[in-house]
Amino acid sequence: MPRIVACGSRQKAYRDYRDALKKGQAAVLLVDSEFPIDAARQSGKPADWRPWAHLEVRDRWAKPQRAADADCHLMVQCMESWFLADRETLASYFGQGFREKALPDVASLVEDIPKDEVFDGLKAATRDCAPKGGYEKGRHSFELLGKIDPGIVSDQSPWAKRFIGHLQGRMSA
Repeated sequence: MPRIVACGSRQKAYRDYRDALKKGQAAVLLVDSEFPIDAARQSGKPADWRPWAHLEVRDRWAKPQRAADADCHLMVQCMESWFLADRETLASYFGQGFREKALPDVASLVEDIPKDEVFDGLKAATRDCAPKGGYEKGRHSFELLGKIDPGIVSDQSPWAKRFIGHLQGRMSA
């Protein structure tokens, strides 16, 4: 598997991605979509999805000259949506005091849950957890991202499935 680097802000991730391409390095961009991206997913085949179209509208980011849609990936609507798919890992990570019932229901896909509901649910579910305390993006997010089960998340997130497939060298549906 390739090395994954947490760049900080989405703007910094975009700049680092552009810089890597300018240097001729292989790079992949992974950022939160921040809101639903139905318009960016223009066909049923993940290899044909157009995440740059979403980022151009959302962030006014121009697709870099050497960039490909296949190298741009979105966490819909935020990274924390993926955590909701693997509730067992969430419960294990936060331990005593974790309240799974406070999390939003996942009726079909975690990508369909509005961002505010994801964060409100995580805050309520982890409020009484010790010693970790309540969920904080900077404090818990990247450690949790490394612990969740990619198979479970892929079942609940087509965009996660697309990203994991890319990392594994395939862009299947």
